[in-house]
Amino acid sequence: MTVRETDVVVIGAGPVGENVADRAVRGGLEAVIVERELVGGECSYWACMPSKALLRPGAALRAARAVRGLSGGELDPAEVLRRRDAFAAEWDDSGQVRWLTGAGIDLIRGRGRVAGERRVVVEGDGGDVELVARHAVVVATGSEPHIPDIPGLRDARPWGSREATSARAVPARLAVIGGGVVAVEVATVFADLGSEVTLLSRSPLLHELEPFAGEAVRDALRERGVQVREDAQPAEIARTDDGAVRIRLEDGDLLADEVVAATGRRPRLDGIGLDELLDDRGRLGVDDTMRVRGSDWLYAVGDAAGRVLLTHQGKYEARAAGDAIAARARGERVDDAPWGRHVATADHAAVPQVVFTDPEVASAGLTAAQAEERGLRIRVVDYELGDVAGAGLIADDYAGRARAVVDEDRGVLVGVTLVGPGVGELIHAATIAIAGEVPLSRLWHAVPAYPTLSEFWLRLLEGYGL
Repeated sequence: MTVRETDVVVIGAGPVGENVADRAVRGGLEAVIVERELVGGECSYWACMPSKALLRPGAALRAARAVRGLSGGELDPAEVLRRRDAFAAEWDDSGQVRWLTGAGIDLIRGRGRVAGERRVVVEGDGGDVELVARHAVVVATGSEPHIPDIPGLRDARPWGSREATSARAVPARLAVIGGGVVAVEVATVFADLGSEVTLLSRSPLLHELEPFAGEAVRDALRERGVQVREDAQPAEIARTDDGAVRIRLEDGDLLADEVVAATGRRPRLDGIGLDELLDDRGRLGVDDTMRVRGSDWLYAVGDAAGRVLLTHQGKYEARAAGDAIAARARGERVDDAPWGRHVATADHAAVPQVVFTDPEVASAGLTAAQAEERGLRIRVVDYELGDVAGAGLIADDYAGRARAVVDEDRGVLVGVTLVGPGVGELIHAATIAIAGEVPLSRLWHAVPAYPTLSEFWLRLLEGYGL
């Protein structure tokens, strides 16, 4: 076995692994990244980019039809799929490999396994390599779909998010099991492309967000012909002799050509040699510098850490971890106080998220229920986005809603939720206000331009009493 020594070993070359390796190199260290699949990871080829490429044509068409004076236009499913292929780089990672080389990061192809303190064994086609890290090993292996324990489901060969976003054809009938972000986005895509879609959810849609968000998405899906069934629990699933999928429900059977399991994701940690460190939820417990508790050399970032399963938040964690590793290697003080240079404090307080349905859902920080669970004394202010003058310029019958959650004791925002066409591009202002703990009395002086949808900020503050 070939043995190689380096400063930092990163297992996983998705965007999170790339970022932690890049920050370590920028800090003067040598980094080797290990990847068994495509460099660029889930986000580049099967999640963020291809899914949003599939969603955008339908959203653009609806936006055009929402303004009087335009007519015509239909989606071309084959062209939508070809556009998706381009965003997924035809599932060719050569461009991402060139980026690694340009960033000074070495790549080793193969399956990485932690074999001891600061030691990673890589099993590859060209033989095994043992990597010895002088400073840190970072686990950035991402996550994989959770397949629910429904009798027959695994044998029915369900689609996960990968199969859904890389589909080569549009099924005539599609069943989607789940009610979270992946489920509602997949339902939106295939309804736009002409599938007869049935969405089966055990709970209200998007139940971790403000209730009105899931209700708006549910109603919009139904208006576009999706059969949304909340409180639906499949009892058994089977692939029939003719290739169809039969789903047994309490009130009868449902037939589909394909079924998507979209019931959440779990960290991909099997087989990497760290089973004894996993908590009862199958995660690696880390501190805010993303170092595994009880270790001075092992880190976990992104979905592997299991804190916030969002690409942008994983990249944020990666930047904190890479900088902390470099600082510790140089013997410098690590700024690990809340909101310090080397921590991922925002994971707890200021996480932004966009659900690319139509209407879009965008949120930052806490929901009202989450704030109350933390013991905060809050006030909730709601505003109908369609009442802003600029909304009518975006769509003739613009409908949407904004909610602000205010910490009354500190006079700052702790949460904002927006629902409506195009609100994803508006949420960063809320993220800044929450992360910066900007007092509402100062936020009052941030004057929104007229006539834009952003004027809802003024109306929310007026509703609060400023």
